[in-house]
Amino acid sequence: MRCSRLTAVAAAVATVIACATNPATGKKQLMLVSEAQEIAMGKEADQEAVAAYGLYADPRVQAYVNELGQRLAAKSERPSLPWSFKVVDDPAVNAFALPGGYIYVTRGIMAHLRSEAELAGVMGHEIGHVTGRHSASQMSKQTLAMGGLVLGMAVKPELEQFAGLAQQGLGLLFLKFGRDDENQADELGLRYMTRQAYDPREMLSVFGVLDGATRAESGGARMPDWLSTHPSPGNRLTRIQGQIAATGASGTVVNRADYLRRLDGMVFGENPREGFFRENAFYHPDLRFQLSFPRGFQMQNQKQAVMGVSKAQDALIALTLAAGASPEEAARQFFSRQGVQAGRSGRDTIGGLPAYTAFFEAATGEGNLRGEACFVSFDGKIFRILAYTPAARFSAYQNAFDATIHSFGRLTEQRYLGVQPKRIELVNLDRQMALPEFARAYPSTVELGTIGLINGIAANQMLPRGELAKRVVGGRLPD
Repeated sequence: MRCSRLTAVAAAVATVIACATNPATGKKQLMLVSEAQEIAMGKEADQEAVAAYGLYADPRVQAYVNELGQRLAAKSERPSLPWSFKVVDDPAVNAFALPGGYIYVTRGIMAHLRSEAELAGVMGHEIGHVTGRHSASQMSKQTLAMGGLVLGMAVKPELEQFAGLAQQGLGLLFLKFGRDDENQADELGLRYMTRQAYDPREMLSVFGVLDGATRAESGGARMPDWLSTHPSPGNRLTRIQGQIAATGASGTVVNRADYLRRLDGMVFGENPREGFFRENAFYHPDLRFQLSFPRGFQMQNQKQAVMGVSKAQDALIALTLAAGASPEEAARQFFSRQGVQAGRSGRDTIGGLPAYTAFFEAATGEGNLRGEACFVSFDGKIFRILAYTPAARFSAYQNAFDATIHSFGRLTEQRYLGVQPKRIELVNLDRQMALPEFARAYPSTVELGTIGLINGIAANQMLPRGELAKRVVGGRLPD
C-alpha cells in the first residue's frame, strides 16, 4: 500500500495519521503502531512462543546465539530495541521474528547450517524484518481496513490498545510476509552480516540449505518450516547475488570449524524423550506414561499436548497437564468455565491411578459439543484427557473415548523408557572422501540424502581432507 493511495478513512484523519520514514529502508511507511506498542506485542508473544516451542536446553548454545545476534543488532538502525535471540527446541528448519526485537532460530536450522556466517545471514534476515517493521506495517494496514475504528484511535489512541492488536500472541508468528518484505529482509540481512565482516557469499549457501530442506523430510521435522512464514520467490538468490555485486559487499569471516564444534551432540530431528508414536499408541519416556488412541485417528505430538483427530475430523481427543492439587480440584476449575455444563461425574480409577471422570456439554457458535473429561493424578502431576464431538455424534464415539481414557497408565517397558534422540556427531576427516564412502566409514541413523544435506554436498562431490563433517548417530526406536 503506497502512502499516496490511502483509503478514504485514512484521508479523513490525515492530520493525525502520517507515513513515517523507516530508518532502515529510507522509505515511507504507513505506521499506526508505536515502537512502545511494538515492543509490548513482542514481549507478550515471546512468552507464548517459548511455551509453544520450548527452549533448547543447552545454555552454551543459547549464549552463543544471543551474543551473535546482539552483535548484529547493535549495527542495525534500531540498536536500542530490547533485542532477544533464542534457540527453540524444534526440529523444523525455521527461523522467525516478532515485533520489538524478539528473534528465534530452531535447533533444526542450526543443525543444517554449516558456518557462523550462514547463521549470521539467517539472523540478519530476521533482524531485517524487525528493523523494516514488517509485522507492524502489516498490522497497521489491517487496522486501516477496519474503517471507522481508525478515527477513534487517532483521536484517543490510548483506547483499546488498537482494538486488541497487542493481544495477538502467537498469531504474530504466522503473519506471512510478501515478496517485497522478503526481498527487503534479505537485503538488510546482507547489510548486517557484512557490517560484522562476514563473507556475504555464505548467505547464498543458506538458500541452498533451505531449498534442500523443504524437499527432504529432515529427520521428520514438522511444520511450520521456513516456507510457512517465509514465502521464497525463485529470484531471491539471484537478487542477493546482484546486491552483492552492486554494493560491493565484502567480508572474510566464515568461522566454519568453530560453528560446527558447537553442534557436536546437538539433538537432531524429533526428540523421542518428549513422546513418540508406535501405531496408535503414544509413549512418553520423560513423563513415564502411555496412551492409546482409536485406530484411524490422526495423531500429533506438540509441546503442551498430544492429540488425535478422527478421520472424519468430527471428534478430538487431547491430553494435557492441568492445574490443581487433585483430580477433583482440576475438574472444578474445568467446569467453572462459562458455557461448560457438567453431567454425570465422580471419582474413578484409571490404570490403577486416582482419577475423576465427568461427562459434559459445551455450547459453541457452531452448536453443542458433548464429551468426557478425565483428570488423573500421576507422579505429582494432574493429567487431563479431553474427548469430545458434536452432541449428535457422541453415541458413535463414546466407546472409543472410553477406551482411550482407560488406556492411560504408567510406562514401565524399559525398551521405551530408555529411548534416546538422534544427535549430531562430528568427524575430523583424515582423507578426502565422497559422500557414499563417508556414510560407509561413519554410519548414520538417517538416510544418505540427509547426510549430504547437512554437509552441503551431493553424492558425487567430495568431502575435503582435514575438515569437520557431520553424521547423525543414535535415536533408533524400538519395534
